[in-house]
Amino acid sequence: MTEPVIKTDHLSIEYRIGKHWRNAIRDVSLQINALQIHGLVGESGSGKSTLGLAMMRYLSSNARITEGEIMFGGQDLVPLTETELSEIWGSQISLVPQNALASLNPSLTIAQQMIETTQLHLKLSNRESMQRAVEALTSVRIADPERVLRRYPHQLSGGMQQRVMIALALSTRPRLLVLDEPTTALDVTTQAVILDLVRDLIKEEQAAALYVSHDLGTVAQLCDYVTVLYAGEVMESAPVRDLFKEPLHPYTSGLLASLPSAAAGNESRLSTIDGVAPSLTERPHACVFANRCPVAVDRCYTEKPPLENVGGQGTVRCWRWQEIASGELIAENSPTGVFEEASPKAEYVLDSNNLDKQFGEYNVLDRLMGKQPQFVHAVDDVSLKVRERSTLGLVGESGSGKTTLARVIVALNTADDGDIELLGLKISLKLRERQRDELRNLRMIFQNPHDALNPFRTVGQTLSRTFRVLSADSPSRDEIKARVVRLLESIGLTAEYYSRYPARLSGGEKQRVAIARAFAADPALIIADEPTSSLDVSVQAVILNLLKDLRAREGASYLVISHDLEVIRYLSDWIAVMYLGQIVEQGSNEQVSQPPMHPYTEALLSAMPSPDPTRTDTSIRLDGDVPSPRNKPTGCPFHTRCPRFIGSICVEEEPPVRAAKDEHTIRCHHTLEDLVEMQSTPVPEL
Repeated sequence: MTEPVIKTDHLSIEYRIGKHWRNAIRDVSLQINALQIHGLVGESGSGKSTLGLAMMRYLSSNARITEGEIMFGGQDLVPLTETELSEIWGSQISLVPQNALASLNPSLTIAQQMIETTQLHLKLSNRESMQRAVEALTSVRIADPERVLRRYPHQLSGGMQQRVMIALALSTRPRLLVLDEPTTALDVTTQAVILDLVRDLIKEEQAAALYVSHDLGTVAQLCDYVTVLYAGEVMESAPVRDLFKEPLHPYTSGLLASLPSAAAGNESRLSTIDGVAPSLTERPHACVFANRCPVAVDRCYTEKPPLENVGGQGTVRCWRWQEIASGELIAENSPTGVFEEASPKAEYVLDSNNLDKQFGEYNVLDRLMGKQPQFVHAVDDVSLKVRERSTLGLVGESGSGKTTLARVIVALNTADDGDIELLGLKISLKLRERQRDELRNLRMIFQNPHDALNPFRTVGQTLSRTFRVLSADSPSRDEIKARVVRLLESIGLTAEYYSRYPARLSGGEKQRVAIARAFAADPALIIADEPTSSLDVSVQAVILNLLKDLRAREGASYLVISHDLEVIRYLSDWIAVMYLGQIVEQGSNEQVSQPPMHPYTEALLSAMPSPDPTRTDTSIRLDGDVPSPRNKPTGCPFHTRCPRFIGSICVEEEPPVRAAKDEHTIRCHHTLEDLVEMQSTPVPEL
């Protein structure tokens, strides 16, 4: 049997908090073999990133290893000095961090950074280093490496920055690659390309990888083996197919059941994991998951379960795993039925037609010289309708114009052309000209609740202001407080949260408050911009259930913006697909999910990471990034990346809008019949 590339044995780590040391990682043993991609999953605060950095012995100054070994290349990394470790970092173990832009030096070109790395670790000459840099960028499928080498980090797209980070990490041909949430901020199409790239490069370089992520779909598609971490302890580990098919720990079962794909249709509630993970100062001495476990018994609160071997290849830490394995025990919370939807009162709550928004861009020098600005067409002749008590999902990659369209509808950006009707009445495109009732009926949930909530106002003050400014009946101070408390209870928070500041709220709690603020005005339509993008899957399930509950109870409609098609398909009745400022397809949830589809929709669906490791669908990978709106392609804007490209007609002529059935439309040169036929066969090579 070959030696593992890296192995931890009973590893424990503490962080200093104030005057005390607190356990962050407890008794963790794992190993990664050559050619293996080992997934590490768990909620925020579970210790994933700490363990990933510990595998490199690259911990912060307020952390210490209190027990265990980290065996790499026949030696224990724990007692090594920083000087000795510097001989290993970068050359034998490389890190691909979560935020590529923050990790690249903004003042150096890509060439300077790659040359510096190879000269430091491999002692290569300038010429050899440049050759190695070109080879590394070529290996990550960058078509013009010489051009990229001359660029600064800010001149590259997010996907290109992440490819450069992977190339930088692999340029020294390390034995171990640690990837810490490398695709979190990327679009699903770019994410799919990066995952394919990592998989291929690990094989080509005969290396091993630790893949840290909270995204179970990407783990299922990429990894060979998975370890599930909770509160710093291993709950379960197994080969990826075994773990996703038959999880043995209630925590693993709960995570998988929280996924929208696990629901029996979008009318069904998602299973959730009650409570929150314990902080470093509150770790139980018995089972750390007992307080949230749906099948915990008395023993779980008093005795710590051992980590037991299962079937030779897996481990599990649970007193009841044998009951779960035999099928006697169901290990996750059962969803509580389906959502009760009220029948619509009117046809449309929002009817927007031919909306157009351009931004003029020019620098100070151009302005001084009297040059005309260069116009960027962010929203191009867009028409959208939202039915009352229904949800329209808007999807597309970054740069497609989704958020700009939302800001135009709520008048945070003023449209250059078009019209908007709200509840059958035409409203102004300018914010200052809108009436109070119009402002009350059209509310927005912003993408980042941390930035959207005033850190100097309590939850009660934030929600009270909405009631005070937008309520039609001018309630008294006592009535406002009573309404705030009722609103908090309706989103699953107690009256105690009234006096809390945002800093004392978790990410999920902040998002609930942001949702409550939107509902405080009793609106007809709520626009939610990426409402779950920064949340763990367990918290995401709570928020998705809450949004559907509130829609049923309050009778509101939603326009939900997301790059996560799984979330959109679960929440939405209708879906619109946007690319470079245009709607390329719209129709019902079912219509947009099956042929005929626009080739862009087809590519988005193909790139969705599935939590099924056995999935073997034909994959479509888009070539390159979304073009800049400054240099929008002629003809069909998608022709530069389209896997169903016809020829000159796509380059020279704008595609027609083809009507399918029941308001399903597709903007494409292909006929609907051709799309159905093509999408029933494998996609051609680009």
